Amino acid sequence: MLFPPASCARLIVKIGSALLVDPDGAVRRDWLAGIAADVAERTKAGQQVAIVSSGAIALGARRLGLPRGGRASLEDAQAAAATGQIALSQTWAEVLAAEGLTAAQMLVTLDDLEDRRRYLNAAATLGRLLQLGTVPIINENDSVATAEIRFGDNDRLAARVAQAAGAQGVVLLSDIDGLYDRNPAQPGAVHIPEVARIDARIAGMADDGSASGMGSGGMVSKLAAARIACGAGVALAIASGRIERPLSTPARHTIFLPEKRTGARKAWLAGRLTVRGTIHVDAGATRALAGGRSLLAAGAIQIAGRFVRGDVVAIEGPDGIIARGLAEYDAAEMLLLLGRRSEEQEALLGYAPRSALVHRNHMALL
Repeated sequence: MLFPPASCARLIVKIGSALLVDPDGAVRRDWLAGIAADVAERTKAGQQVAIVSSGAIALGARRLGLPRGGRASLEDAQAAAATGQIALSQTWAEVLAAEGLTAAQMLVTLDDLEDRRRYLNAAATLGRLLQLGTVPIINENDSVATAEIRFGDNDRLAARVAQAAGAQGVVLLSDIDGLYDRNPAQPGAVHIPEVARIDARIAGMADDGSASGMGSGGMVSKLAAARIACGAGVALAIASGRIERPLSTPARHTIFLPEKRTGARKAWLAGRLTVRGTIHVDAGATRALAGGRSLLAAGAIQIAGRFVRGDVVAIEGPDGIIARGLAEYDAAEMLLLLGRRSEEQEALLGYAPRSALVHRNHMALL
């Protein structure tokens, strides 16, 4: 097992389209029944399991006779998703019922997990379903998602779901058995069994291709998911689903080790995929933030975007994005304060200034 029940009370399993659907667009039902048997074993051992399942678009495209697997246009993808989601949910309900398990369906959008209140609502629903012993089947609501408001791949969705569920582990079942130092199709590619930190060297190993042509994410999306999961204190494994019973059969994989868990709000901030604006800061402010300080106006040199107090903003230093946090001022007010010291701010604003542009208690370093 990749995550024994003793060390992982809650597990999120992501299954890619190429594993669930064959090239002709039919469900690989026998393989899926093996997954259900694995989940049943883990449930009996005391582990709670939720599944992030791709496949709705591929299934719907077959039923509607759409070209390019339903991805020729946004409208085709949305229609295929709406059609395929029914078939996908029914299949999961049947294979899990054969193991004495009850399936539950959750369809989410990017906004559901980026908006704090909706995120907490989704987390509460997911937690209750797991407590009740169901197996939540989760997918992005592709029938309404657009290019601007979607995850784009279920790898990152699985990591965000793990964060919301308070899970200890994520398994990304894919058509590859982990990370390699280069594209595994190249001669001499070396498998990486464990990653303690995702640095520039590790990021450079990623390939963004999807070998099957059905999925929407390659290794780039999996590394992005690993960043989100590990930053929230959740271990993540990339493993091959090209074997029978992949959750109970020992096999080669890559595991990304979790970082120290942070508070729930900071983990949510760190894992966000969208921001309302960006605050550019100098090298001195960058060092201060790394030392655990709040962002003061004196270290800010430029802002971008339109945001209001309480919106999530990115903080960018000379070498790139270093943090995300909640803005203490509207963009117009913050523009007045750039580079100003505390004693100047009251005259500029007409009221007593707040202590920081972004307070350390509402900031997550990346």
